[in-house]
Amino acid sequence: MEKRKQVMPFYEPADGRLWQGRVDGDTWESRRWHQCVELFNVLVHPDKEVAMPALLAGQKGFAFIGFCCDEGVVRNQGRPGAGFAPGQLRKACASLPVHFEPGTRLVDLGDIVCRDHDLEGAQLALGILVELAITYGFRPIVLGGGHEVVYGHYTGFTALAQKIGIINFDAHFDLRIPAAAGPSSGTGFWQIAEDCKASGRSFHYLPIGIQQHANTRELYNIAAQMGVKPIHANEFIPANETGIIQAINEFIEVTDHVYLTIDLDVFAAAYAPGVSAVDPTGLIPDAFFERILAHVIRRGKVISFDVAELNPTFDLDNRTAKLGAWLIFNLVSLHPNR
Repeated sequence: MEKRKQVMPFYEPADGRLWQGRVDGDTWESRRWHQCVELFNVLVHPDKEVAMPALLAGQKGFAFIGFCCDEGVVRNQGRPGAGFAPGQLRKACASLPVHFEPGTRLVDLGDIVCRDHDLEGAQLALGILVELAITYGFRPIVLGGGHEVVYGHYTGFTALAQKIGIINFDAHFDLRIPAAAGPSSGTGFWQIAEDCKASGRSFHYLPIGIQQHANTRELYNIAAQMGVKPIHANEFIPANETGIIQAINEFIEVTDHVYLTIDLDVFAAAYAPGVSAVDPTGLIPDAFFERILAHVIRRGKVISFDVAELNPTFDLDNRTAKLGAWLIFNLVSLHPNR
C-alpha cells in the first residue's frame, strides 16, 4: 500500500460545488460540462492502493487532477497565489458546452495539495495519480498550480516505455539548475532532463513562445547543450505558420506520445493578467494560435495535458481563468479517439 501512503497526506477529494452552472436541457446536444463530470475519490476503496473507474473498450475519457501548489513559484521569487487556481479553472470549465462525442467521460479525481512546503512530496503524489489515470486509459488534465507541476506530472510517465516528447507553450525555458532552496517552478525541465540522462532516455523538448528578455544567456546555453530548439514569441506569427507546423510535425514524428503543457504567462498581459510572472508582451490567443494548438491536438499523440501559473489573486474578470478553460475546451473537443 506504498502508493496510498504517498498520496494520502496530500489528497483532497473533488468538490462538486465547483461544477455548477446553467442548465439548458438534458439531451447531449444541450448539455454543459458540469452535467457530465463524474466525481471520484481515488482513496475510496481501503483495500486498494488507489482506485479508478474503468473505461469501456474504445471509450475516450479525461481525468481532471488539481495541483494546489505555488511553493515552486515562491522558491523562484514569483508572486504567490497559483495554489488557488485549480478551483477557479474548474468553475471556468463548468458551463462550457459539450462538443465532444457521446460517451466521452469526464472524471474529476480531486486535488493534490502541497502542505508544509513539501513540494517534492506533492510532486510525487501527483505523479502517482497521473500514472493511475493513464494506466486506466484516461488522458489526464492537470490543473496547476505553479509550473513546478511539470516535474510531478512527468514522473507519472516513467512507467511507460515509449518515447515522450514535451511541448511547452511558455515565455521561459524553465531549465534553471536548482538553487539552495531546492527545485522550483523554473527548474522542472532541467530536472526532467537529468532524470532522462540517468535512465538512458532521450530528452525531447520543444518550447514555444520563448521571450529573450525573460531568459538569461546561461539558460540559452543550457538549452543549446541539450539540443533544445525553441520557437520564440516574435517568430510565432502567421507569416511563419508553414515553418512552425513543419517544426512541430518533425518534433512529434519521432515521439510515441506528447505531453502538452501551457504556462499561461506565455500570453500577453492583456489576455492573461492573472499569472505568477506577468508580461506586457507575449502570444495572442487568436485564430492563428488556435490553429497551431488544434494541429498539435489533432495529431492524436497528446497523452496528457496541463495548464499552469493561473494566479486568481491578480486575475481581472476571471479573464485568465477563462483563457485556461478555453485551452482545455480545445483539448477535449478536438482530441481524436485513438
